[in-house]
Amino acid sequence: MTESRRPARRTQGPGAKNATGGKNTKPKQAKRPDPATAGLDQPRLAARDVLRAVRERDAYANLVLPGLLRDRKLDARDAALATELAYGAARAQGLLDAVIAHAAGRPIEEIDGTLLDVLRLGSYQLLRTRVAPHAAVATSVDLVRAENGQGRAGFVNAVLRRVSERTQDEWVELLAPKDPVGRLAFEHAHPLWIAQVFADSLGAAAGELEDVLIADDARPAVHLVARPGEISAEELALVTGGEIGPYSPYAVHLDGGDPGQLEAVRQGLAGVQDEGSQLVARALSIAPLEGEDSGRWLDLCAGPGGKAALLGALAGIEGGRLDAVEPVEHRAELIRKTTRELPVDVHVADGRESGLEPGYDRILVDAPCTGLGALRRRPEARWRRQPSDVAPLVKLQRELLAAAIELVRPGGVVLYSTCSPHLSETLAVVADAVRRHGVVELDTKELVPGVPDVGDGSSVQLWPHRHGTDAMFMAALRKPLA
Repeated sequence: MTESRRPARRTQGPGAKNATGGKNTKPKQAKRPDPATAGLDQPRLAARDVLRAVRERDAYANLVLPGLLRDRKLDARDAALATELAYGAARAQGLLDAVIAHAAGRPIEEIDGTLLDVLRLGSYQLLRTRVAPHAAVATSVDLVRAENGQGRAGFVNAVLRRVSERTQDEWVELLAPKDPVGRLAFEHAHPLWIAQVFADSLGAAAGELEDVLIADDARPAVHLVARPGEISAEELALVTGGEIGPYSPYAVHLDGGDPGQLEAVRQGLAGVQDEGSQLVARALSIAPLEGEDSGRWLDLCAGPGGKAALLGALAGIEGGRLDAVEPVEHRAELIRKTTRELPVDVHVADGRESGLEPGYDRILVDAPCTGLGALRRRPEARWRRQPSDVAPLVKLQRELLAAAIELVRPGGVVLYSTCSPHLSETLAVVADAVRRHGVVELDTKELVPGVPDVGDGSSVQLWPHRHGTDAMFMAALRKPLA
């Protein structure tokens, strides 16, 4: 069992302003830790609080957890445990809920939310980690007893002991659907409809479905992007202790840690960006044009700014500029911060009616999508998305791509991409654009040199189990000269 620690008291520095606006003459102590939680296992308490924020506020686990770890000053070992438990339980929610409901003898909807958070946390430890069963049960019971009293703690104790009577494989054998796709989806903690989307996109390679689900259920490595013109991937790997990525000339992979603490990231020499996203930006930058490149580039769906930063750096090297469009002001501000000192102009506008002057040489449409290709980076997202989300997104994707085709000059290139492999969001959108607008689909494989197994046809589909990237899709379209 991980030793629990009392959170350190935090103080303000000698020059900080006090409540009346004057200067403090001595450090001011923060409030004492809550006695009700001070004696609890702190990593598990942190994980529980993340699960609660996701359930109660529709928060994103990967946004809540880092700040919580900093506030509570967990050391590296405890922070790693809290991260594994919070993200793991969020990913495995569907599997865990089925087991909990069976063990409790009642539907999940009839279990109080505050107890359900702890039951998910405890069940995850019992079924998917090497944590000793007595530790998983005892620490979970402690969390409930401290907040809800002995009666409810007894309920949690009884349910978790029933969960511990079987291994995950035994629970899968008991509860999983009998059809092959349904069984794989249940075993690897994915909604059935998402597993079917992956199988459909794999097509003739649908035998790889289990590999996709396993890779999608694993915690991904941290990918960094070396800012072109500022630092090379070789230099970035040297200063961070990472490894050079296999495909993007700007990629460096790290095993873990907080990339925000790296000096190269803090100085703006590098950023955090999946290698697949880097390949999308690079593909646009090297796509063959008809006619000269005047250096007028556009990112039509630029928030929060990762691809815009890479494109801006690449455009700047060639003496060009990038326009970046984002309809929401606070996300536009993120782009401004990410692209500071780069030749990037940010426009707060709807990409479908941006008001920009046509004539761009290169346009990226990294369209809003279901995000099914990046589920491993958003632990709870797979349980939030619904099949009904797809149709309105496809409508938006088609409209954005049509707007981009209007803005690109004859002979220029539009690169359409999504972080989803859903056929309705990928091949169907591209086929519709070719049919409606007369654009010519280029062989996008030539724009990702050295990347193997990217699918049939002229588009590119990346996969986490094949490439170690998010499941990014991309297709390059050129507007005819006449």
